[in-house]
Amino acid sequence: MRKKNSFRASSSLVILVLLLLSTCRLQVLERSLAPEDADFLSKVRYIITREERKIFLELPESERPAFREEFWKRRDPDPQTDDNPLKEEYFRRLDRAEELFRGEGRPGWLTDRGRIFILFGPPSERVTYPMTAGTSCREIWYYGAFPVVFIDQYCSGNYVLTAVNLEHLQQLNIAQGQFQKQFTARKSLFDFDVGVRTLRADDAGYEAAVSVEVPFAAIWFRYRDGFLEAVFDVRLELADPEGGILWTAAERFELSLTEDELKEKRTQRFRMEISMIPGLARDRLSGTNLTVFVKLDAEGQEQKKVLVMKLKP
Repeated sequence: MRKKNSFRASSSLVILVLLLLSTCRLQVLERSLAPEDADFLSKVRYIITREERKIFLELPESERPAFREEFWKRRDPDPQTDDNPLKEEYFRRLDRAEELFRGEGRPGWLTDRGRIFILFGPPSERVTYPMTAGTSCREIWYYGAFPVVFIDQYCSGNYVLTAVNLEHLQQLNIAQGQFQKQFTARKSLFDFDVGVRTLRADDAGYEAAVSVEVPFAAIWFRYRDGFLEAVFDVRLELADPEGGILWTAAERFELSLTEDELKEKRTQRFRMEISMIPGLARDRLSGTNLTVFVKLDAEGQEQKKVLVMKLKP
């Protein structure tokens, strides 16, 4: 029993370390964003999913404008028209929050009141309480019968969202989730993770194994003759710091499962591996970029993501 508990504790520790490393890596990527990309990510923070944020940060800068456009297309209630009422309403609320709550030393849409205003819209009723002896300034916003409480402890204009009790906090989370559904992506994104395992690195050349892993739960399958099928086209490009292509490789991977097999693998990942043998000496690999293209062709849909990695031979 002790060995089993020790194994579970060790496994949990490893998972925790990997999550922390992933979080730190994404934070580093976020700090290096171009101003336009940083502004986009900051303003959509209330509606972007964790999956979308990860994909956006891992994209090369040249691919991010297309992501921003696709981000709003996925949230368009009527793609057949030129207008996107959901996007227009979101930015209308964001601009209004900036006007109303900008006096807290940061953009109005980054304040607690701004966040609630953007997600919930204007309250049906707003009640303010000025400071009296022994009390702080307060605002209570009502959405129907549901109250949202903000407290400004020193009446300095800095209002903080406050839970009256744990039950109130739970109700707020439930209500926020209900209001946030209108901003939820209409379909999930296709995502993958990449690993590079160095097999040889010397003056004669460099050899590695590049792995691509996709969660089974994220794969779009085509149903054919009793089987669920998917086809992946994986392409690798190694480029010098100036963008010149030094080496390329491409391979196709076909996946075919029964429904029962998919149920068993739902929490697992589909792994693909390509040998990387650029035929370049180790000193020539310094500063190069490895770009991984993955296309999934299923149900008539084709998805692509580009991930740029710095090689350290």
